[in-house]
Amino acid sequence: MKSSSHTHLTDQEILKHFYADRSNEWLGSLLERYTLLLYGVSMKYLKNPEEARDAVQQIFLKVITELHKYEVSYFSSWIYMITKNHCLMLIRNRKHGISVDEMKDPVSETEDPDPLKEEGMVRELNEALSHLNSEQRTCIRKFYLEKKSYQLIASETGFTLEKVKSHIQNGKRNLRLLLEKKLDQFEK
Repeated sequence: MKSSSHTHLTDQEILKHFYADRSNEWLGSLLERYTLLLYGVSMKYLKNPEEARDAVQQIFLKVITELHKYEVSYFSSWIYMITKNHCLMLIRNRKHGISVDEMKDPVSETEDPDPLKEEGMVRELNEALSHLNSEQRTCIRKFYLEKKSYQLIASETGFTLEKVKSHIQNGKRNLRLLLEKKLDQFEK
């Protein structure tokens, strides 16, 4: 499968390959990198795990459709804005009758994201990462933040390939649970 063989590529490199052959396998690999971030942003706005999971799936479909129509240069900022706008639209639809102008923090997809908010999200993510065990934290950081392949992580850490995959999978699950718990406490 392509996705495991190009985890070492940057977002820009994957987009370049996608725009060259229009294979959705490239997009799948790219979206896999951002699943946790999309879920975290969706939870931040929707405050409901089931709605957040549904939103991530809807965002995936929108991203696939949009990337076939338009070329995107800065994927991480672009997908963050897509996610934020999608969630704000869901909230607006929930509250029938509130115009877009009355919504708190309306942003168009073409605007640059607020760096202070992104900084806050990174801080929260780092804080959540600190609650993982050291093996999970190391593997998650290397895979998602440093964009390293399973093989490279295994050679750098001394873990077997299976252990690296296990630490990443368990770390993602634990991060999701930590973020859900934090949001539950925030709502109370």
